[in-house]
Amino acid sequence: MDESEHRFSQEERRGVYRAIYERRDVRSFFKPDEIPDDVLARLLDAAHHAPSVGLMQPWGFIVIRDRKVRQTVYEIFDRTSRAAARIYMDDRRALYDTLKLAGICEAPINLCVTCDEGTVRGHGLGRQTIRETAVYSTVCAVQNLWLAARAEGVGVGWVSILDVDELRAALGIPEVVVPVAYLCLGYVTDFGTEPDLEIKGWERRAPLAGLIHFDRYGATDEARAVELLRYLKPKRKVGNKS
Repeated sequence: MDESEHRFSQEERRGVYRAIYERRDVRSFFKPDEIPDDVLARLLDAAHHAPSVGLMQPWGFIVIRDRKVRQTVYEIFDRTSRAAARIYMDDRRALYDTLKLAGICEAPINLCVTCDEGTVRGHGLGRQTIRETAVYSTVCAVQNLWLAARAEGVGVGWVSILDVDELRAALGIPEVVVPVAYLCLGYVTDFGTEPDLEIKGWERRAPLAGLIHFDRYGATDEARAVELLRYLKPKRKVGNKS
């Protein structure tokens, strides 16, 4: 069999990798424009086609447009963020206070992605030893949606600074269902050339070569990893048409 028989065309591959490299966690730059229902439907369908262990499909999607509901969630975020800030001191605290960490009220759509850990779909296949696979599968759905959104020109921001019990109460989520991701969706004026937290100096992307282990954990070999990664080309910046 020709090894390229099932390979996407070069243009199609370029589109896949572009979505991966140019995906951003968007907290700012949201425009007020509504996301058309056909676009939203494609994003949800992309999420629903994520891999799941045993084909359990444990996810659910709460689409939130109501301003009062979003304001309630924002207030939960605000209280939780102020509490979280207390762990930081000095310059790190000062930097934290400058970060824009949520676009709950600015984004036209909020989306809560949930996980039903008790679902009977899949009949327990693959879940007997690693129970967390339901949540892991749901995170795959989030990533699918995120990449599809980037391809559609829709920004996505993941708000993780939320009190889970308060969020459950605000959205009527049963105790047995896990709110895995609270997302802000909307068209944006800019996706940024690099992650916002890197631009602001909060953290930098770790070099891949130092994260590759060979045959067992801890067996790192930077020279060997660099040799493996020599095939990678420098990534184009957002907006570079060349």
